[in-house]
Amino acid sequence: MKRTLLIALSLLLSAFNTFAQSDAAYIKDNYTKYEYQIPMRDGKKLFTSVYVPKDQSKKYPVMMDRTPYSVGPYGADKYKGSLGPSSQFVHDGYIFVYQDVRGRWMSEGIYEEMTPELEQHKTNKDVDEGTDTYDTIDWLIKNLPNNNGKVGVWGISYPGFYSTTALLSRHPALAAVSPQAPIADLYRDDAFHNGAFMLVANFGFYPGFTNRQDDKPTQRRAKGFNPGTNDGYKFFMEMGSMRNSNVKYYKDTIRLWNEMMDHPDYDQHWKDRNVLTHLHDIKTPTLVTGGWYDAEDLYGAINTYKVLVKNNPKTPVYFAMGPWVHGGWARGNGDHLGDVSFGEPTGPMYREKIEFAFFSHYLKGTPMDVANVNTFETGINQWKTYKQWPPVDAQEKNLYLLPGGKLSFTAPVTTKNDYKEFVSDPMNPVPFIEGTDFDMTREYMTADQRFAEKRPDVLTYQTEILDKDITIAGNIWANLKVSTTSTDADWVVKVLDVYPDTASANKFTGKGVTMAGYEQMVRSEAMRGKYRNSFSKPEPFVPGKVTAVNFELQDVLHTFKKGHRIMVQIQSTWFPLIDRNTQQFQDIMKAKDTDFKKATHRVYSSKANPSYLKVRVM
Repeated sequence: MKRTLLIALSLLLSAFNTFAQSDAAYIKDNYTKYEYQIPMRDGKKLFTSVYVPKDQSKKYPVMMDRTPYSVGPYGADKYKGSLGPSSQFVHDGYIFVYQDVRGRWMSEGIYEEMTPELEQHKTNKDVDEGTDTYDTIDWLIKNLPNNNGKVGVWGISYPGFYSTTALLSRHPALAAVSPQAPIADLYRDDAFHNGAFMLVANFGFYPGFTNRQDDKPTQRRAKGFNPGTNDGYKFFMEMGSMRNSNVKYYKDTIRLWNEMMDHPDYDQHWKDRNVLTHLHDIKTPTLVTGGWYDAEDLYGAINTYKVLVKNNPKTPVYFAMGPWVHGGWARGNGDHLGDVSFGEPTGPMYREKIEFAFFSHYLKGTPMDVANVNTFETGINQWKTYKQWPPVDAQEKNLYLLPGGKLSFTAPVTTKNDYKEFVSDPMNPVPFIEGTDFDMTREYMTADQRFAEKRPDVLTYQTEILDKDITIAGNIWANLKVSTTSTDADWVVKVLDVYPDTASANKFTGKGVTMAGYEQMVRSEAMRGKYRNSFSKPEPFVPGKVTAVNFELQDVLHTFKKGHRIMVQIQSTWFPLIDRNTQQFQDIMKAKDTDFKKATHRVYSSKANPSYLKVRVM
């Protein structure tokens, strides 16, 4: 990383700390903190911190964040350093509420990961996050003096999920909600991607998250896992098969980790945790926010918006997607990721012009000029607004993989059964990023892929140099025709923007990085082949048989500029971002170290067996 970047980051951090210190002083001078145990309908009590403006001459709306990550610091004399989604809320005057969700930290009850929502609540014992939110709002409105009778809810990531479930409370005082990077379907968001387990993101998370596995409130923080090395690739290779996570490290002591190990298929355990199925009959105005480069919950943001709009056509639903990592819109500039510059600070615009304007309008009645869809178009680095997503102007086209490693919107015409093949060796997996640092799980979303192109187990296809801009808007579907000598295989598809030889460095370009010829990741996804027809009922491959493998790569809004190329890379390992497939049809979570086998995979590109990406082109 360039010294100038380090200096810039240092200055930004210094400015942010000064800003935060200023806010902290303002909060202590202008807010009074209270702590409550709010009773739920089943008798359990949820710990809740409330910050109330000292100026009681007017009424204030309530802004609430429900979280499994602690509302600390605990104690009525101990204050948070910041309140609300951004500093503007603090200075504009709101009542801020933070709640430990059921079974976490100082709240009573037993915690369940992504508590299954109930469609019917017949008795007071039928509780979920929707009822807990309802009971909390009801208590707040009736017990907090000088509230104006309106409540807004926001949250990022897990609190984003609790924001979505706030919609299911359907409380009449709930006036505005913003699920941000919300977990929507745990199987498709954080745990598995099309059946491939997200290894590096989950492995270090659960030891720190599981500070409590009983019904006893506590302020105790869990001890995080220390791998003893920054080399994630080496660590996970030495760990071996997934079963060794317990054999060598966790010793079956982490209940939530074991739930993932015990449920590799999309069974009832996961279906119960898909909140999307419950998003009907919603009347509350909603702002769904996400980042194009969210390595954790991209699926959740995009699909929460799409389902809300589809099932609730009369409800005001807004959508904001910027060039952000997980939660990157909440703090900082959002002006780059890794080597890639976005040309301008994008975070402040969102916080002021979209988020603050949305809540102020629905909670205080101020004017609002926010489009239905606010999306940042990468490649040309411009904000675009639309009435719906994907834009109506986006037309479906097929981008074909052709013989000789070519890529074109023209279908193959050869009758010869052309293919490219490679040997996939789980004992020598393709890294997901150049370098081995544990902390690179965000930068990979835009990272240079030239290191992967050099490997014999990565197939590469690219267009000719583009003679005009090509903008892709909406989701991408991979439609592959493949065969393998094994009974299972992973298929990883990456869509890249190849820079021209004349491209020059920007102020964020890392040390030793050349932007000329840079192969920037635009979108990528993995598919565990045995789930190609059903995530619930895996099927083996028939060795040597040409087979269709189709899967979604999620949405983008990106322009491949004139003079650039579009590239597609295909591989079968992506380590340690996802776990290694043994390349045998079996329960990989229970496989042994000796079960990993080499296999030869083919990707076809003929008239009879075309492989292509279905994209939406503006």
